[in-house]
Amino acid sequence: CFFILGLRVTVLLTSSLMVLGAGLRCVPVSDLEIRKKLIHGGQLLNGLAGPTVMNAAPFLSTTWFSPDERATATAIASLLNYLGAAGAFLVGPLVVPSGNGTSHLPLVSQSNTEHIKDRIEAVLYAEFGMVSLIFSAALAYFPSRPPFPPSVAAASQRLSYRRSFCRLLSNFRFLMIALAYAIPLGVFSGWSGVLDLILTPVHVSQVDAGWIGFWSIVGGCVVGIAMARFADFIRGMLKFILLLLLSGATLASTWFTLTCLTSVTHLPLTTATLYTSCILLGIFLNSSVPIFFELFVETVYPVPEGITCGVVTFLSNVFMGVLLFFLTFYHTEFSWFNWCLPGSCLLSLLLILCFRESYDRLYLDVVVSV
Repeated sequence: CFFILGLRVTVLLTSSLMVLGAGLRCVPVSDLEIRKKLIHGGQLLNGLAGPTVMNAAPFLSTTWFSPDERATATAIASLLNYLGAAGAFLVGPLVVPSGNGTSHLPLVSQSNTEHIKDRIEAVLYAEFGMVSLIFSAALAYFPSRPPFPPSVAAASQRLSYRRSFCRLLSNFRFLMIALAYAIPLGVFSGWSGVLDLILTPVHVSQVDAGWIGFWSIVGGCVVGIAMARFADFIRGMLKFILLLLLSGATLASTWFTLTCLTSVTHLPLTTATLYTSCILLGIFLNSSVPIFFELFVETVYPVPEGITCGVVTFLSNVFMGVLLFFLTFYHTEFSWFNWCLPGSCLLSLLLILCFRESYDRLYLDVVVSV
C-alpha cells in the first residue's frame, strides 16, 4: 500500500478502517447474536489495518529522516505502537473486574454480569473516541513526504511487487533473519496475550499480570530507542545488538520457565522473581523489533520497506496463530507453553550467529553522497 498509494493515503485508509471497526463494536444492539457479529466484524476491520500500522515505521524513517537518524525514527515509530498494548494491560484489570477470582480489587466481590458488561462498553466507547480523534488529526495534516528527500535511498527507485517477492523468497540470508524475528516474537506475542492465565496457577492476580505486561513493554520501548540511537551513532552494529538482546531474552525466559517448575528446580517463586524475569524478557524482545526492521531493509534493499516488513510480520502472526491453536487443545497445563519461549529465543540466537550482515542501503547513501 505504501509503495502504490503513498504514506498519507495509506494511513488515512487504515485509520478509517480502525474507526469503522471501533464503531461497529459500539453499536447498541440488544440481540446478542447480532452484537457478536458486529464485534467480530469490527475486530476484522481493525485486524486489516494492523499490518500497515506495524510496518509503517521503516518506510516512514526512510522517507523523512537522514541516514544517521533512521534507526532512531524506526524505533520511535514502531515501539510507540506497543504503548497501546501496554495501556491495555492496565485498562483491562483496572476498569473491568476480574472473572478468574485472582483480583485483589474490592469491586470484584460486588460485581455482577451487568456491571462487567457496562465497564466493557465504557472501554469500547473510549477506544472509539481515541481512534476517531487520531483519524481526524491525520485527515487535517499528514503529508506523504517532505519537500526534498533526506537521502539518496529516499529518492531512489524500488523494485516492483513481483520482483520484490522473488528477491525475498530467493534470498537465503533474508529468510534466516525473517525466521529469527518471526519465531520468538510470534511465540512471545501469543504467550503475553494469555499471561494472566499462565500466572493464575502460581497465584498471581490479573492486576499483577497486567503490571508485568505494562512494565515489560515500557522498558522495551525505552531500551529499544536507546539501542537504535546507539546504532545510528555507530553504524554497522545491528547484528551485534541483536546478539546481545537475544542472549538476554534466552536467559530471562529460561529463568522464568525454571522458576515456574518449583517442584523440580526448587527455585524461589516470588512476585519479585516473576516480575523481574517477565519484565526482562519483554524488554529484550520488544527492544529488538526496530533493530530487526532496520536489518531487514538493509539486507534486501532495494525491495520496498513495506513489503519486507509485511512479510516478516505475516510470518510472526503465523507462528503466534499456530501456538494459540495448540493452546486450545492443551490449555490445562502451561509448562509446554513456557518452554516454547527459551526454545524460540535460543533458535533465533543461533540464526543470528550464522547470519552474514550487509548494509546495502547505507552503502548507497554513503558512497553516492560522497
